[in-house]
Amino acid sequence: MPKSQYGEQLWDKSSVEKNEDGSIRVLSKFIPKTTNKITQNILYTMDINYSEKSFKDIAVGVKEFNEFENKDSQWKDPNGDKLIVSVIDQVCTHVN
Repeated sequence: MPKSQYGEQLWDKSSVEKNEDGSIRVLSKFIPKTTNKITQNILYTMDINYSEKSFKDIAVGVKEFNEFENKDSQWKDPNGDKLIVSVIDQVCTHVN
């Protein structure tokens, strides 16, 4: 996984699930370059639409996955964020 000036994003191959709508759900973890009380590891449950190369964060957490559900989650373009683009590309390659 590539790193950025802010940190790195990892994803769990064993967590990959196919959703009813054809998208893929995966657990990922953002590890900031520097951690303190404000910047901590963030755990994401994200859905990936590999045909459109888009994603949505379903839930986030700091201590465990799915601590806080994102009920208004919408599909988003990664907008050039190389960490998210890399996760999408790797998950899509893994699934196909």
